Amino acid sequence: MAAITMRLPVARRAVGPSAPRGGEKHLVAPGDTITTDTGYMRGHGTYVEEEKLIASVAGAVERVNKLVCVKALKTRYNGEVGDIVVGRITEVQQKRWKVETNSRLDSVLLLSSMNLPGGELRRRSAEDELAMRDYLQEGDLISAEVQSVFSDGAVSLHTRSLKYGKLGQGVLVQVSPSLVKRQKTHFHDLPCGASVILGNNGFIWIYPTPEQKDEEAGGFTTNLEPVPLSDREVISRLRNCIVALVTQKLMLFDTSILYCYEASLPHQIKDILKPEVMEEIVLETRQRLLDLEG
Repeated sequence: MAAITMRLPVARRAVGPSAPRGGEKHLVAPGDTITTDTGYMRGHGTYVEEEKLIASVAGAVERVNKLVCVKALKTRYNGEVGDIVVGRITEVQQKRWKVETNSRLDSVLLLSSMNLPGGELRRRSAEDELAMRDYLQEGDLISAEVQSVFSDGAVSLHTRSLKYGKLGQGVLVQVSPSLVKRQKTHFHDLPCGASVILGNNGFIWIYPTPEQKDEEAGGFTTNLEPVPLSDREVISRLRNCIVALVTQKLMLFDTSILYCYEASLPHQIKDILKPEVMEEIVLETRQRLLDLEG
């Protein structure tokens, strides 16, 4: 007979979001007055009424000198130039691909904004346009950088570096963009044997660390060799750790993911998603991060 796991409800204390050293964040709801001081400039997520600065979205108040804006806690991705994103091709059009990047509008990848296979530099011809589906087709995942943002908020991407391009075998995790910490680099080779791409748009790609970087392919060859069981287990554990961090509203960056991975090692991979185990490993991760800061 198959073993059945029975779980009884138990009262657990809620774990609050991690606060930075120096105090709690100023959280507001729509309609809350942020300040009555007229010396401040109005930023995103705010409006002025009766000489009061009022929040139009729920989120954390951020101040940069005299500029006040509200960063929404849960929102679609708002593109900024230089962001690293992971996206999925949804449509092949004339001289461009449409890409789903978790934003309000589909992003655009122009044929002229990408490396040709082999990295050759030349003008794009009619033959390149006819072969677009050989490069990227519907359903393919890519990593790219935001080149520009249009007036309506749509994003234009480019993959002109060999570190960007088509993604091969791995696991995609979708989280809220507000939980991905902005860093100098979003490509991380973790010492546990897997690599992650932390997209600013909330798409996180986990894949086995390649033994050698293929610089000649221009980002178009995908390794379809079977992934060893040990690598698949590491990727699955990392995926569950990221889900645990997101559930407890902890910011995602290379150190927090690695600490959570190390805290989860005493547990089986499938047990990480149990609420009590999730709470335990995230508390340990949060404590290590606080020790690291202070």
